[in-house]
Amino acid sequence: MAEAQNSPTLESARAGGPRSVGSSTTAGSIAVAAESTVATRMSAPPSFDVADFPVPHGREEEWRFTPLERLRGLHDGTAVATGDAVKVVVEAPEGVTVELVDRDDPRLGRAGTPVDRVAAQAYSAFEKAGVVTVPKDTVLTEPIRIAVHGEGGVSYGHQVIELGAFAEAVVVIDHTGDAVIAANVEYVLGDGAKLTVVSVQDWDDKAVHVAQHNALIGRDASFKSVVVTFGGDLVRLHPRVVYAGPGAEAELFGLYFTDAGQHQEHRLLVDHNVPHCKSNVVYKGALQGEAAHAVWIGDVLIEAKAEGTDTYEMNRNLVLTDGARVDSVPNLEIETGEIVGAGHASATGRFDDEQLFYLMARGIPADEARRLVVRGFFAELVQQIGVDDIEERLLTRIETELKATV
Repeated sequence: MAEAQNSPTLESARAGGPRSVGSSTTAGSIAVAAESTVATRMSAPPSFDVADFPVPHGREEEWRFTPLERLRGLHDGTAVATGDAVKVVVEAPEGVTVELVDRDDPRLGRAGTPVDRVAAQAYSAFEKAGVVTVPKDTVLTEPIRIAVHGEGGVSYGHQVIELGAFAEAVVVIDHTGDAVIAANVEYVLGDGAKLTVVSVQDWDDKAVHVAQHNALIGRDASFKSVVVTFGGDLVRLHPRVVYAGPGAEAELFGLYFTDAGQHQEHRLLVDHNVPHCKSNVVYKGALQGEAAHAVWIGDVLIEAKAEGTDTYEMNRNLVLTDGARVDSVPNLEIETGEIVGAGHASATGRFDDEQLFYLMARGIPADEARRLVVRGFFAELVQQIGVDDIEERLLTRIETELKATV
């Protein structure tokens, strides 16, 4: 199994290697020298055993942006599962296998290993895991829908979505209701498979959601992830990608709208561990209200053996009101100069005055002009979803948020 924990430590850089493209308004780095900060390394090695991770105190690199007191005990073992805290309903087209399996099922844990204490706690505490399997050569014309509804209490979960060789599917994972939940989600793609996953976090105001998403992408396979985060008191998601064969491609898109008092954190790692693979990361967020806090950490690692890599990552944030805070940190670590291209960019700011002036000069009122700018800001990501009812719902939600702001 290809896994990020086997990545070699950067000891030296190849002279004349590629440099970063773009800039960051907060922090960013590209590891092209031995003394550079290695931001893709965690403080403890990946492990399925929660005992291998010390209880975080907030000073650790991977926890320094997260308000630990709002995790409701997920980080220190005091959060105990409480019965039917979450209801999961799976709707799948004919030919798709949907199962609940025991902890010892060999299909669990193949896409990746927990990299922090909460993910390890989730893996140690779940009772049954959901496994959705799309057989090889199966091309689905309707999406698989997984509805996760919180009904109060604490829950630990595990979900596997596996596509056989040359299968094609769209999966929508929709989170609603109120819960304190920690989970691991695995995406396993066979050679030549194509998977699009839309993960919607539309929780109630008090919900807490922490999850690690692991994708293992086979030779010449294509993986597209669209993460949409609106609700919740605290949402912290950790998408991770590794490759099982050359020719694979990963696209990671994200859209978040952070309201007053909310903490929304997205931490990504794309590990280019085999040659001739591609990745493209685009996350966009809007923030409004006092103490709205968004965190985006984008780590891309190009290992020494990953020649022919082509990768780019970008994060953009639009601050709509005073009192909101963004921490955006793109990191690009390169261990070989034999690549096609690599770059990263980050930007955070307010409305573009020129865009507003252009619209207002054509008779559009100021408030409507602002809404048009924000809708245009998010439009390219909404179009990546490809599921009409979800796109319509998200556009409606964005409009509702904007009416409250402007």
